[in-house]
Amino acid sequence: MKLMFLLVIIMLSSCISFMEKAGQMLDGSAFNEKRIAHYSTGKKRRAAADTEITVVQNKTGETAVIIKLGEFPMIKIRGSAPDANGEFYLTSLEYLSGSSNGWNEYSMEILGEGTLFLNDNAILKINEKIEMIQISSGRMHRYDTRITGSDALSALRNRRERILSTVEWMSSLNYVPKEQTINEFEKYWKSVLFPEIVSKKNRPFGWLQAGDQFIRAEDIKWNTSYTERIFPEELRPIRDSGILLRDWEEAFRWIYVEFEWERITGILSREIVLQKIK
Repeated sequence: MKLMFLLVIIMLSSCISFMEKAGQMLDGSAFNEKRIAHYSTGKKRRAAADTEITVVQNKTGETAVIIKLGEFPMIKIRGSAPDANGEFYLTSLEYLSGSSNGWNEYSMEILGEGTLFLNDNAILKINEKIEMIQISSGRMHRYDTRITGSDALSALRNRRERILSTVEWMSSLNYVPKEQTINEFEKYWKSVLFPEIVSKKNRPFGWLQAGDQFIRAEDIKWNTSYTERIFPEELRPIRDSGILLRDWEEAFRWIYVEFEWERITGILSREIVLQKIK
């Protein structure tokens, strides 16, 4: 049984879409909704490459729309069905992404509104301000341990607080690169956050200085003097204890979403035209 689970973890962490479908099959949600329409931009518009809208209906007949952005396959934005004037409301952001150790999955309540017209084509435009409220449900998997219910909710909410604090600091630094691909983001920030575990050529200049002090945690000798020079006070114990590294290893795509959230809302605030897929 454990061997089968590990094989599933490996496959899921390598393919987000497959992981999403597998998770839906496990909890039964794949059978709760049926797709009644599907729209896509393809790759014709660079600013909204691979944007998709799926119209779904549940067993009670309630209709909703699901928005996906090709650059951020780990998230789905769910909204109400548009009314006769095309007005609709955002209700939740659903996140699912994995690592070699497992995955994080959550649903977050959000507030936002926009217009959506659905015919042979779809025309989407969302007001730029989207307010994130709180994670309302979720699950976590670590190796062969599945965390659900209140334990998962508490762990996910605590992780998000740490991620938000980290992203706020990251964004405050001078000359921070923006609009990176996820691979560029991972390479750049891993060397800044964790110079101890990257190759010497990728370490920031001056990260190691004479007299620097070290502490061991999570089998790594952390340069606490570097931590004090670079990180704000509230993040120092998180880095020196290895908790920040654990967040990175298990959820760097989540960090990427929070860091690029302004770009996500910027994409959605432009008028996007999608073609109906037969």
